[in-house]
Amino acid sequence: MTDHCHQSASGKIAITVAPRSIGRGAAPLLAAILVTAAPFGTAAAQAQAQAQSRVSPEQFPMQSPVGPSPSPQAPAAHGDHAPGAMPSPMSCPSDPVDLPPELAAWNARKPLLAARDTRSLSGAKLDVGKAVAGGLRPTAELRYPQRPEKPGSSSSFGGLYTFTVAEAGSYRVALGAAAWVDVVKAGATVGKGSVMTSTAHGHGPDCSGIRKMVDFTLKPGTYLLQISGNAVDRLPLLVTRLP
Repeated sequence: MTDHCHQSASGKIAITVAPRSIGRGAAPLLAAILVTAAPFGTAAAQAQAQAQSRVSPEQFPMQSPVGPSPSPQAPAAHGDHAPGAMPSPMSCPSDPVDLPPELAAWNARKPLLAARDTRSLSGAKLDVGKAVAGGLRPTAELRYPQRPEKPGSSSSFGGLYTFTVAEAGSYRVALGAAAWVDVVKAGATVGKGSVMTSTAHGHGPDCSGIRKMVDFTLKPGTYLLQISGNAVDRLPLLVTRLP
């Protein structure tokens, strides 16, 4: 038997056999060769196709769940920061940081327990410009005169405070956590009033402990400060007038 083997451009192996050279004993041998060669050519073609279609994370870093592998010069992306730029943890000084005049009272806090409803507000009065170490109550115990936009879950904490504005202007509520706050203008009847619309919000100076600040434009009068959705039963708090 005379045969010739050659490989085509597609990766398949072709075997050419001279017809007259095949005898009875050669037929089984030829069949075995064809069976063995065909899978080999098919497997090679499949491996080549898979290699061409494979996508590596480096090709599409924004679409990859893990992104490109980090290197010592380019740390892996984290959070909202740009790829390859991870900020180092902030190192805060042991002494309190300097604060602007309107927030200067933040580090001189005195304990003050929040009220659970409007009937106990007499013991939960805030002085504008003086910070307190607020004590909050379980959400299930609270009776808000105005339903908070974000009342929190059954495992959260909140409370009611009252404060008086003597002069019209912009006022800021500074918090030591990301609790939800509503400022409500007190009405003639309990439960009647208006929820004030905030004019600005943000976070406090770095290393100050002020997590959240919300500003309101207020006229003279009495207001309720409704706190809801706090994770723990403690909340540093300050209501201050802006310059």
